[in-house]
Amino acid sequence: MVQKHMIGDFFIRQDRAERKKEAAMKKVRYGMIGFGGIAERKIVKEGFALDRERFSELSDCVLTAACDVDRRRKENVEKWNLKWYSSADELLADPDIDAVFIATNNASHAEIGLKALSAGKHLIMEKPIATAIGDAQKLFDLAQEKKLCLSVDHMLEYNSFSAAAAKVIASGEIGEVQDACFHMEFAFGYTPEEAAAWRCSNAAELGGPIGDLGSHCFYMAEYLMQSRIKTVSAVYYPKLMPIAVEDGCFIRFRMENGFSGTVRVAFSEKRPGKAGSAAGCGYEIYGEKAVLRGFSTLGQLSGHPDEPLMIRLETDDSIMRREIRPENIRNMYSSLISAHARTVIDGLPGNAENALHNLRCCLAAHHSAANGGTETAVESI
Repeated sequence: MVQKHMIGDFFIRQDRAERKKEAAMKKVRYGMIGFGGIAERKIVKEGFALDRERFSELSDCVLTAACDVDRRRKENVEKWNLKWYSSADELLADPDIDAVFIATNNASHAEIGLKALSAGKHLIMEKPIATAIGDAQKLFDLAQEKKLCLSVDHMLEYNSFSAAAAKVIASGEIGEVQDACFHMEFAFGYTPEEAAAWRCSNAAELGGPIGDLGSHCFYMAEYLMQSRIKTVSAVYYPKLMPIAVEDGCFIRFRMENGFSGTVRVAFSEKRPGKAGSAAGCGYEIYGEKAVLRGFSTLGQLSGHPDEPLMIRLETDDSIMRREIRPENIRNMYSSLISAHARTVIDGLPGNAENALHNLRCCLAAHHSAANGGTETAVESI
């Protein structure tokens, strides 16, 4: 009996090993819904590494198909040897697609995301997860019910410079942190074409500076300070631009560990040249011993040498500045997609609770600004 039991265990272990080996060899097959400029430049070329002149093929996932409501983008899809679908419904009906990346306008995220999950597809969504908490909760609950991996594109957490900054703070090199400012400020919306874009023309899209930029600042503040944002107090910038959304916003946040810092986001700030662009999107972390400064550390750059702007990270104690350069630069978009793919392959449940919290931070900032800057509890939204 003992021998039969041992033989049975052996075959069970062997079967598990074989299934694990098969899973490791299988690539998660993704379809993409939405094929706009940023989606093609960043998600397709970098995230899925289809720009083979710059990136190597990903070992755990592959992009196979795409669709867009703008039929003129069919040519762009097919030039990457991707299968074109005329609609999201048609793409979601394909059994050969395991997972979907949604890169559409914000107001459509919830509707398309619910369809994708209902079709049994694992899902990565552009942030924010939705424009209303109720819709975001439905996405979260459905993913949990169907045991599907739901993730949101908080790509800056996968940036090599983000990891380096977190290491500097944790090491105590700059001393106990007393204050921090996260800022993404530039000019967008001054031309008629930009003003007509969905990010600027419709406040319901949650695509203005708070939803488009503040969302990044919020999760990066939590990533670097290792605590969750508890309350926000916000005021809108003076109205200067011909756009339907806010020009910008100043936000003070308080965290569960008692730390307080600030966020500045704006479409109204004219920061010309590469130096201006770099300085406009970054952070300053003020420690008792030194300041940690990041230039272009908040944005769409990973730190590759051929990018148009150089990411800089440095400490400054007023006597000496030390430049910090990660040993290995990884592409943050492909790192995020691969992390999602590995979760799918390993059969682990996905958890997008952080995306719900991030949406609450954005909505709480709008609520505070609309009510004279009153301090607003994030979880009350």
